[in-house]
Amino acid sequence: MSARVLPLRRPNGLRLLDLCCGAGGLSMGYYLAGFDVVGVDIRPQPNYPFPFIQADGITYAAEHGHTFDLVHGSWPCERYAAVTKWRGNPDAHPDLVGPGREVMQATGRPWVMENVPETAAAGILRPDYLLCGTQFDLNVRRHRVFETSWGGGGDLVPPCWHRKGLLAFAHKGERAYADAMGCTWMTNLEARKAVPPAYSQWIAAQFLTLEGRTAA
Repeated sequence: MSARVLPLRRPNGLRLLDLCCGAGGLSMGYYLAGFDVVGVDIRPQPNYPFPFIQADGITYAAEHGHTFDLVHGSWPCERYAAVTKWRGNPDAHPDLVGPGREVMQATGRPWVMENVPETAAAGILRPDYLLCGTQFDLNVRRHRVFETSWGGGGDLVPPCWHRKGLLAFAHKGERAYADAMGCTWMTNLEARKAVPPAYSQWIAAQFLTLEGRTAA
């Protein structure tokens, strides 16, 4: 792993609240786009590279979400992910997408939700954007769906390219997988649930364009 990132004040002056932030893959993308980032997760995140608050995401968003310029929520995906059906019981995991959406809408601030593609297939998450690592020249196949308060334009163009040699889900326990995603500060275990920073950096650019601002 590389050294822990020391956050600096970002030039855009915008604040991002990352709910269920994990070790900070998506947080890093927003930071690279120019946001000051605060992460919230119910579990300790010792390698999270930005200011961190250990708390319940829904409760924290209800109390503080309105003080941020953009709110992001990566509500737990275990209930919807195909891998849970193979290895566990989906009903044993909470359904937080609906409550998460409601609390983010109640903040009155723009918001983004990220989750696995199965949520879009089931009509749980609206697929405003469907992103893959190959769309950003990353050597990983990792699809993620994003629903935003401002809508979206569907798949990123050009479409993803699942060429030979890509690191797929089967490689998620390897150091190479974390590094290929750009999550070099994470442990292998943390990277298993992470999302490449390139995804949220691109999402942030869409938001900044709508706001009439430029990325950092």
